[in-house]
Amino acid sequence: MMMDEAQEPSPIDPRNRLNDLSGREWTYALRSVISTRYPTRGPEAYAHHLRRLHPSPKPPQLMAELVRFFTKRGGHVLDPFAGVGGTLIACSLEGRSAIGVDLSEVYAACYAEVCATLEIAPQPYIIGDSRHLQRYPAITAQRFDLILTDPPYAQMLAKPKTGERKKRGQGAATPFTDSADDLGNLGYWEFLSALRDLFANTIPLLRPGGHLVLFTKDLQPSPDHHNMLHADIVANLRDLPGLEYRGYQIWHDQSQNFYPFGYPFTFVANQVHQFILIFRYRP
Repeated sequence: MMMDEAQEPSPIDPRNRLNDLSGREWTYALRSVISTRYPTRGPEAYAHHLRRLHPSPKPPQLMAELVRFFTKRGGHVLDPFAGVGGTLIACSLEGRSAIGVDLSEVYAACYAEVCATLEIAPQPYIIGDSRHLQRYPAITAQRFDLILTDPPYAQMLAKPKTGERKKRGQGAATPFTDSADDLGNLGYWEFLSALRDLFANTIPLLRPGGHLVLFTKDLQPSPDHHNMLHADIVANLRDLPGLEYRGYQIWHDQSQNFYPFGYPFTFVANQVHQFILIFRYRP
């Protein structure tokens, strides 16, 4: 948020134990739609030319905004689906410590290259299975203020594209990995069950009052189900012990291209947004 240079910064309420934001900054952060067009070239791209190796890299600037709201400076953040490190880079930029976990050695190597390019010290990155975080002493040795992550959206990226994208030569599947342990290779209902089990084991790593913030995107509806993945994730997680659903924000990514899906026969939405689902841990 831009502030008039003539204005004095708003004071931080001493009762604010969540973040280091003033009341004005807090209010702006509560907008229901975050609409962005981050650069993909130059220093403000944060090595996007490397991070684009991942099918869905999250912009560090966007992740930094969430980190600023849900933690104080010096806070601890966990990303169990670290990918090419959008969350970890954000934490480095904002003075937070973080640990990332991912199955992919390729993404881990990409993150290390990004850090070298940006000349920032890499955060700890564990190549492993986030369904078994209790195996890693570096993780169990502390409690986190925030779990900020972008899990797969069921098998959305593992399925070959159809229709207009296939015509344009963009029909190949783009799975995160070919591992049988990758949640992105599971069917819709199997994915939901696996994600619930994963977070059942992960949220106890949060301090009381900490938050789980995760991204997701809906699939196109099918004859047998609405496929509103964000709603099904909430329904599957909200009854986990101590986990309280607090709502969502929508990230509108202005850089997404439009395609004439369904033309000239039926309506098929261009999804240029993702849901940011927000939970609080109150054991």
